[in-house]
Amino acid sequence: MMTDIRIVLVAPKFEGNIGAIARSMANFDISELYLVHPCPIGDDAYRRAKHGADILDNAKIVDSIEEALEGCFLVAGTSGVASKGENNYVRIPVSAHDFAEKVRDYPEKIALIFGREDIGLLQDELARCDILVHVPTSDIYPILNLSHAATIVMYELFGKTIDAPEPADHVEKERLFSFFDDLLDNIDYPEQRKEYTSAMFRRMIGRAVLTKYEYNTLMGVFGDSSRLITGKLSYPSQKK
Repeated sequence: MMTDIRIVLVAPKFEGNIGAIARSMANFDISELYLVHPCPIGDDAYRRAKHGADILDNAKIVDSIEEALEGCFLVAGTSGVASKGENNYVRIPVSAHDFAEKVRDYPEKIALIFGREDIGLLQDELARCDILVHVPTSDIYPILNLSHAATIVMYELFGKTIDAPEPADHVEKERLFSFFDDLLDNIDYPEQRKEYTSAMFRRMIGRAVLTKYEYNTLMGVFGDSSRLITGKLSYPSQKK
């Protein structure tokens, strides 16, 4: 079963890239394309799209990333620049190959976001993502053309077949994030570090593509810890 993917292009500057991505989407059985503030789409886009022209015809043009992500449960950003340290969690990626293995048969819709040709995704846009995907390239010339990068990631998603355990769903993940934030409050975690730590935890869980078993284990640990430390938090129900 092919993973349910939505391609989101943020402010693409060249219609040829949009058309080339539509062509690659057709190659890899992906049909849903959202465009956030794109350049005008004309003949060049359709020439590049070839048999993906119907994807261009049905592309949704929206005014914000929020609109583009509506209905998606896992948000994967892409970047040509990867952090090599642990301090910038927003830019610590997984490879496109590893990402494809993690999300094989993921039961919910995944948004795969690509940024501008010149500057990619902005820091606040990256912060909206659950996981960051990177295509490893030469240190001398690391930046790929937008359509080439998108094609490589789509190829990885299309070409791998592995058995994977059932992942935690959106409701369960949000419950886990909320419980983690409550736990920070109840242990008097320093206010100035709380936002960063919360974002770090969300990104860590996003990279892991948490399974239901892992979710239940973490909730059990957090529930026991909070009762021992504060006696204030009750263990949330794991039922939807």
